[in-house]
Amino acid sequence: MNQTVLHKGEKGTPTIIIQQPGRRLLLMFLLFALAFSLMLNLGLLASVGDLTSDTNTPNEKFHSGDTLADAKIARIEANFMIMNPYTNRIIKAIKKATKDDAVKGVLLVIDSPGGLVSDSHEIYHQIKKLSEKKPVFVQMKGIAASGGYYIAMGAGPDAPVYVEPTTWTGSIGVIVPRYNVTELADKIGVKADSLATGPLKDTLNPLKEMSAREREVWDAIIQDSFDRFLSVIAENRSNLSLEQVRELATGQVYTANQAIKNGLADEISFEEDSLTKLQEKLGLKTAKVIDYTYPLSFTESLLSVTARQPEINIDPFSKILEASTPRAMYLFGSQHGLKSNSY
Repeated sequence: MNQTVLHKGEKGTPTIIIQQPGRRLLLMFLLFALAFSLMLNLGLLASVGDLTSDTNTPNEKFHSGDTLADAKIARIEANFMIMNPYTNRIIKAIKKATKDDAVKGVLLVIDSPGGLVSDSHEIYHQIKKLSEKKPVFVQMKGIAASGGYYIAMGAGPDAPVYVEPTTWTGSIGVIVPRYNVTELADKIGVKADSLATGPLKDTLNPLKEMSAREREVWDAIIQDSFDRFLSVIAENRSNLSLEQVRELATGQVYTANQAIKNGLADEISFEEDSLTKLQEKLGLKTAKVIDYTYPLSFTESLLSVTARQPEINIDPFSKILEASTPRAMYLFGSQHGLKSNSY
């Protein structure tokens, strides 16, 4: 229905404006439909692109050495927080190096604060299998702490662990981050009222205090992960007993010199020197050093611009609720802005 409005112009001359709200609503609807259609088509295009593109196989990229050499040294880099999608990608790189007969040895380059317990062990397991077939040397860079140290142990008891002068390593321990926002919830009138089938189904809810039974359960869980960490180090550092490792496992981070003194690392060496030592160990006069890289998936390419935009979250409780998902981590430092009760 049209709406007539009497409006005076600049010189006081009456002007009649006929508003048509129906046409405005129709225009808004058409614009919304167009935007929705574009988003839907982009999503379908991304899905088809991901299905038809092969991002599962890592590509080789020349790093250094002799480009014409037949023998290869693979440089596998763990320079991320240990979690997916990086876990799957490095495992594929490890498997490719294991199967490639031209790869005679591997330099595992670590610059990571650690990450998830399960992912750290998966990577460790694959490196262990690799080291049973080919020599693996470890090069620690800026930080190789907690899960970063854990995966280094996959190189085996005979593998040298090199650190740079400024490397931080160690931080042996387990943490399950947990927010406790009960006081804040009381102030703003929020309380936990979950529907659950058992007293432990709603465990680690940040909106309620942890019970003694919950703490007992989680203590046992993290102790299992902690004991596994200690055993992995003791098995792969022939100069350290289990009790010596336990004494070092305070959660503290060690400098390069401290790590060498305590038997967690062997000597200071930079990457180019470590590659030379590995080549000498392999008895190779020439070698081609390669990296493994991954092409971006269609979706990643499509979202590369928007991914850099700051996240806008209109739900103030989403992060709190997300924090209630238990995540056992071999991780150095706190990744959270709020104070948390952690193990």
